[in-house]
Amino acid sequence: MKKHLLKFIVFSICMIGTAVSSFAQEIENTGISSILEIQQYNRAIHIMAMLLIGFGFLMVFVKKYGRSAITATFLLVSVSIPLYLAVKSMGVFHQTSEIQQFILAEFGAASLLIAAGAILGRIKMYQYMILGLLFIPFYIFNEFIVLDDHFNFIGTIADTGGSIVIHAFGAIFGISAAISLTTKAHRKIPIEADATSDRFSLLGSMILWVFWPSFCAALVPVEAIPHTVVNVFIALCGSTIATYIASVKIRGKINAADIANAALAGGVAIGATCDHASHGEAMIIGLIAGAISTIGFAIFQAKQEKFHKIIDTCGVSNLHGIPGIFGGFAAILVVDGIDAAAQVKGIVITILIAIVSGLITGKVVSLFGKTDKIYDDENEFED
Repeated sequence: MKKHLLKFIVFSICMIGTAVSSFAQEIENTGISSILEIQQYNRAIHIMAMLLIGFGFLMVFVKKYGRSAITATFLLVSVSIPLYLAVKSMGVFHQTSEIQQFILAEFGAASLLIAAGAILGRIKMYQYMILGLLFIPFYIFNEFIVLDDHFNFIGTIADTGGSIVIHAFGAIFGISAAISLTTKAHRKIPIEADATSDRFSLLGSMILWVFWPSFCAALVPVEAIPHTVVNVFIALCGSTIATYIASVKIRGKINAADIANAALAGGVAIGATCDHASHGEAMIIGLIAGAISTIGFAIFQAKQEKFHKIIDTCGVSNLHGIPGIFGGFAAILVVDGIDAAAQVKGIVITILIAIVSGLITGKVVSLFGKTDKIYDDENEFED
């Protein structure tokens, strides 16, 4: 009897110990999960500051279009985030935590703002909302094909910070949409800036510069965050230095538009490799991105616009398009064990989807009217 009682006591102690251990592990896992979600929440707020304040003020460089540019930014973000979340909640897509899904929605909003930069000032305010309603489903479709590889056609690509699927996609989409949304009369009207509008644009650029590491590190594993953050800042330093040198070399003096835009090209280009590149590689990527972006703004933008018969208001092809594609290809040399064929396919398919969807969207938005009086707050605002 005593023997059986002893066995029962030992068994009970073991069961209690197992239960306590399991409960402690559950508490530990819950605690870690909560900490990660708090960190992601903080980065989500940083990204929202980029979207509204950074992008908003970056686009007020157009002298008489400041109020409209900021309002358009408000509307584009307000349309895109709920729409992204609604589409992703349909059950067809891979589900993540709520805060991660929100960050992905912010990424979609960022890509939309990039696209809108190509046609800024040449459409009516309600047309920005229509643009957002059309853009987000196409953006999600590209994400579905390229990032999720739903059809097992591409493979795994390196694009942690969205050089390809956020920046290049948004820029190429916007340029394609601009083909239908730029008239012959539009091309004769200059885009005017002054010292005040340039200052606000530079402020927006600096806000983007400061928070860019949160954008790239938003969803990386916690152990990769420090390296990612440092890499992004190093790349931004490289592009800022290269922009100053190239701007002075080409133009003779500093150009405010170059500094406000091309200085950010390092953040665009490092996105694909931000958690893989060494600090030296990040600097090289930033320097090259800043140089090619400045050369694009100073030399090739006018030629590109003439070729496509468009106006790229914010120069998105030179800040986001070319540096984004460059960053995607740089990953082939930087990321150990990368599937180079998958990386190239991801870039090519993103470009194709962006072109086709941008052309369709431009045609649809153009059906809602065109105006010859552009880049002017008077079209939409009371005096």
